[in-house]
Amino acid sequence: MNRVIDLFLHLDVHLAALIEQFGFFTYFILFVTIFCETGLVFMPFLPGDSLLFAAGAFAARGSLNPVLLTVTLGVAAILGDSCNYRMGGLLGRRVFKEHRKILNLDHLRATEEFYRRHGSKAVVFARFLPMFRTIVPFVAGVAKMPYSTFIFYNVLGGVVWVLLFVWGGYFFGTIKAVEENFTLVIFAIIAVSLFPACVHAGRHWLTKRRSK
Repeated sequence: MNRVIDLFLHLDVHLAALIEQFGFFTYFILFVTIFCETGLVFMPFLPGDSLLFAAGAFAARGSLNPVLLTVTLGVAAILGDSCNYRMGGLLGRRVFKEHRKILNLDHLRATEEFYRRHGSKAVVFARFLPMFRTIVPFVAGVAKMPYSTFIFYNVLGGVVWVLLFVWGGYFFGTIKAVEENFTLVIFAIIAVSLFPACVHAGRHWLTKRRSK
């Protein structure tokens, strides 16, 4: 767990080392990371928003090509959600259990409620919410959302998400105040990303307490 926290909060250090060591192969590593974060329902703990922003900031410094980065991560995000959708259709709810840390039934129920409230648009909205981003495509597969509908919202959400964070990092990541406080900026991105999910979880918890 400490390694995961360190990865989130020191993305600038880890990404710099990655680029220095692997060069062009860094694009493949970033592709795999975003694909797994969006495509594997049991890996919602991987960096998403913060990684896109950090990669965009390094692109602004000339370490990565911003266009190639955008295309690579956009494809990874779209393919990831599609994979997750297929897994949901094949595996269904049975992979979620009551006392598991990640594939927990409470997480699934909260995501299903989110999906019911927003319908097909949940596939877009979930892109900006950690945990939901990973589970909503799976739930869409479980719910048998028509793939033609799913792929439309998948592509829309994936493109907007990657453009917003990669180019946000590109334009704002090299501002002196941001560079000098990069860890704090990453932490703020994570906190803002988690806030809606925390509010939703809090409401869910209160509802459960009141129903007892």
